[in-house]
Amino acid sequence: MQPVDEALDRVARSLQVRFLQETVVRKRRSVGARTSRDTWVRIERRRLSKITDQGWNGTESAARLKAVIQPAWHGCMVWRDTDEPVMWRADETDLLPGTPVGNSILSEAPELPDEWWKRLNASLDALAAHTTKRVATPDTETITQASVTEAIRALFPGDFDTTVQRWVPAHADLNWANVTAPVFSLFDWEDWGNAPRGLDSASLWGSSLAVPSLADRVRQERRRDFESRDGKLMTLFVCSKILGPYAHPQDPRLEPAQRMAEQVIEELQAD
Repeated sequence: MQPVDEALDRVARSLQVRFLQETVVRKRRSVGARTSRDTWVRIERRRLSKITDQGWNGTESAARLKAVIQPAWHGCMVWRDTDEPVMWRADETDLLPGTPVGNSILSEAPELPDEWWKRLNASLDALAAHTTKRVATPDTETITQASVTEAIRALFPGDFDTTVQRWVPAHADLNWANVTAPVFSLFDWEDWGNAPRGLDSASLWGSSLAVPSLADRVRQERRRDFESRDGKLMTLFVCSKILGPYAHPQDPRLEPAQRMAEQVIEELQAD
């Protein structure tokens, strides 16, 4: 058996559930499946070096967030691998109220009703109003002032300050694979924590760039974030990830990301 299959068996025994094999979804660092009691279990394997002092309980700790639309959390199990320096974690939650909108990067515009955007805005605003000691870990890397400055300066040298003014709770992995439609819900909370204001908005915008009308809609809906100084820095931060050394020359997001970066730099230099 493969390690993932062994993990599925172990979790099923511990949580006393049966996984519906036809529903198993395998991703880069996780596997999930529907259970016989109409819940969802997500299992993640993470190296010990990637587990910070704040712990590894993002989905569990996010359960306390009020007015943020997400699947209800039921319980978890965690264990350390005996053969490798990794840990495994399984979280059981309610089923999603809809299907994921798409992949992390969309190539065509989804049909999203105004009510969907209203709930997205309400959830992101409610999230930012909370307080937490957690620090966001986008792509499992802790976000800091130094990492923000380094990412921006590597691609966009210029006469503007990269100092973040406001840090607020953020989902930190907001893309079209982690939201549902037609009923809105935000899931996969492993990386949430304090981050520069506008990270979530900029991240969703970045995953929309291949569809100009969708990217424009994100900027319109989250314009207060994008108009803020920190939101402009986060726009550059996201652009740096798109335009960085691992960029694919055929990525349709390259040109609009470069145009927006130039516009934002002009605005920051004029401040």
